[in-house]
Amino acid sequence: MKRFSSLLVGLLSLLTLPLQAESQPDRVILLIGQSNMAGRAPLEEGDEKPIEGVLLLNGEGKWIAANNPLNRFATDRKNLSMQRIGPGFGFARTLASELYDEQIGLVVNARGGSSINLWKPGQGLYDHMLARLKKAGIKQVSAVIWHQGESDAEDPEYLEKLVALVNNLRRDIGTPEMPFVAGEVFKDLPVNERMRGLPGKLKRTAVVSARMLKVFDGVHFDRQSQLILGNRYARALLKILQPDR
Repeated sequence: MKRFSSLLVGLLSLLTLPLQAESQPDRVILLIGQSNMAGRAPLEEGDEKPIEGVLLLNGEGKWIAANNPLNRFATDRKNLSMQRIGPGFGFARTLASELYDEQIGLVVNARGGSSINLWKPGQGLYDHMLARLKKAGIKQVSAVIWHQGESDAEDPEYLEKLVALVNNLRRDIGTPEMPFVAGEVFKDLPVNERMRGLPGKLKRTAVVSARMLKVFDGVHFDRQSQLILGNRYARALLKILQPDR
C-alpha cells in the first residue's frame, strides 16, 4: 500500500508536464470507449515517464507531454484513482516509433461502464467530447481508436450502432474516410462477432482481436495484455494509413 501511495503521489505531481509553448501534434488521434479504454490495469514504477514523441491534450485544452494515466483529463471520467493503464500506452509507443518524424497527439476521453447508446449526437459523452475538441481548436481528427462493448455484449443491433458512430465521427471531426479501429472485448461474446462485421460495412476501418489476452478481474485486461492490445491497435491503424507497408 505504501508503494502504491508513493506512486500515486508521483503521478499526481506529473499531471501537467511542461512543454514549449509552440509544441503541437502533427497527427491527432482520439481514444474513446469504456473502462478498458480508460485503463484499469495497475500502474508500475516508471509508467509516469513521458512517452517520447507523444503529446496529450489536458483539461485546459493545451498539449502537454503524454504520460500515464492517459485518461485523467477525460471530460466524464470516473475517479482519478481508477484511471490506470489502458491500450493507449502501447498504442502511442508503437505508433510514435513507426511515425518517428511526427508528433502524435492523443485525446483520451473514455468513460467506464458507458453504453454505445451514450456515444451519439445529443448524448452527453458524445457532445462533451466534441466540446473538448472545439475548446482546444481541433477541427479535424486523424483517426479514432475505440474500445467498448462490455456494456452491450448481447445487443443485436451493435453493428448498426457502431456504423452510425463511425459515420457521425467522420462527419463531425474527421473526413469521409477517417480511419477507425475497434477492439474486441474479453471472451467470445456476441458483441465481438457483430463488431467484426465493421470492415465489411465501411472502408478504412479495422477490428483488432482480443485473442490470448488476459484479465485480472474477469473484465479488465491486465497490464501486459493492455500493452499487447495497444500494439495491435497501432499495427491495424498503420495498415490503413500505409496499406503497402
